[in-house]
Amino acid sequence: MSALANRRSVMSFYSDPLDPVGHGVRFCIAEKDINIEINYVDPDNIPEDIISLNPYNSILTLVDRELVLYEARIIMEYLDERFPHPPLMPVDPVSRAINRQLGFRIMKDLYSLVDDLENGDEKTRTNAQKVMRDHLTAIAPAFESCDFFMSEDFSLVDCSLAPILWRLGHYGVTLPAQAKSLIKYARKIFDREGFRASLSEAERELGPA
Repeated sequence: MSALANRRSVMSFYSDPLDPVGHGVRFCIAEKDINIEINYVDPDNIPEDIISLNPYNSILTLVDRELVLYEARIIMEYLDERFPHPPLMPVDPVSRAINRQLGFRIMKDLYSLVDDLENGDEKTRTNAQKVMRDHLTAIAPAFESCDFFMSEDFSLVDCSLAPILWRLGHYGVTLPAQAKSLIKYARKIFDREGFRASLSEAERELGPA
């Protein structure tokens, strides 16, 4: 097979350096301090090796010996189970289901707006900015009573939410005063060593000063 697939002894993760989905996975990797080779790939020049492994011709790919994964939540849960310390998923089934549901909502409500924010015309971007601002303002009260998103423990949900919050200025989204608890949470997350380690050079330019 390709040279990429033949590197069985090294776990490798391939990511667009500006993709918030990939950033979330990299945040997970950094928080768990996993020894993974991070490879940044130009989305306009995806190597044939990756295309041969990923049936969707997308960059986001984890290669671990014979295993190839290419969906962010599946990758993060796999890493959390393979490297269980520190755990980033709750132990009991009900809490795990809630955690997955929150992750789904982040993808559905926030990540679904990213393409319009990045590539839409002025009207489309303005609408997406309003929708994202409203979604984030609606969840802000959840951070008044919990240190993290609906939990006292840092989890994969926080890994997924943080890249969006880091990019708010880049997206032209300004949170209102009533979202102050979310703003405080974001600052706390940005100060985490794992978050800083997860940033690509290009992403460092996107966040708040």
